[in-house]
Amino acid sequence: MIKKTVRSALLGLAMTTAALAATAQDAYPSKPIRLVVPYAAGGPADLLARGVADKLAPRIGQSVVVENKPGAGGHTGGEQVAKGAADGYTLVLATIAHNGATKLYPNLRYDPNTELQPVILVAESPSVLLVRQDLAAKSVSELLALMKAQPGKLSYGSAGNGSAMHMAAELFRYMSKTEVVHVPYRGGAPAMTDLLGGRIDFMFDSLGTAHQHLPSGKVRALAVTSTKRNPSLPDVPTVAEAGLPGYASVPWYTISAPKGVPMAVVNKLNAEINAVLKDADLVKRWDSLGVVVLGGTPAEAARRNQDETKKWSAVIEAANIKLD
Repeated sequence: MIKKTVRSALLGLAMTTAALAATAQDAYPSKPIRLVVPYAAGGPADLLARGVADKLAPRIGQSVVVENKPGAGGHTGGEQVAKGAADGYTLVLATIAHNGATKLYPNLRYDPNTELQPVILVAESPSVLLVRQDLAAKSVSELLALMKAQPGKLSYGSAGNGSAMHMAAELFRYMSKTEVVHVPYRGGAPAMTDLLGGRIDFMFDSLGTAHQHLPSGKVRALAVTSTKRNPSLPDVPTVAEAGLPGYASVPWYTISAPKGVPMAVVNKLNAEINAVLKDADLVKRWDSLGVVVLGGTPAEAARRNQDETKKWSAVIEAANIKLD
């Protein structure tokens, strides 16, 4: 009799838990969602976040507000989300800084690997190596020759310490055994402003944002960072084929939530954003910019982050990459 009572109680508890989860999923969202971009407006992460937000809002019947929170190489915004309410109403567009290059930050006040919960892989986008228009280098080989002839003289810009731009350039420096000056900014857009103005010599920008600046002639594309040429820039070689064999660096982007958000909410977000990533207009636009749409399950996003963390932790240690 006692065993039967216990079984009945456990069954009742399980049914209640399932009902509550279903209710949470059905009721969510009941108010606007905030999507934090931890970099300045106008950069690659901002571009992707706004593309998702614009398509997601009408699907869920609530506003999706993109909020730029730059600083600390992306960790000002990342920490704010990680420490926020685990209710699914505050998300972050996470990058390599949060998902792969955490070894670069031994003194963070939070742990992105355990305090941020991946919701979905959004996209990946190769970077493109850009130089200012008057730099005496029209190929990767010429740039490397210039860097070796003037060690520590040339400068490159990035979206901040640990950003995809920073990691791509540091891998380039390490593999080519050269020395350059890193100038970290609070996002890719201000770095591009200084490249256009000739105040820095080169940068690794996302293809998604580089396209709008190439027609001006104020920057020159030398190579893409993927293992194959990108269809959006078919005449631009890869870094590997243009002078640095074995080089590859492909930034990826994840939408994450604070750890502890109910899985019913995570799964609903995942399903809705997966639908957004199949939107024909979004796919066409991103494809024209060289951005590859991903999607998939939360578990797949977590695995990608774990694999990339192992890879980039090894690079950071081997290349002795430091904060600037």
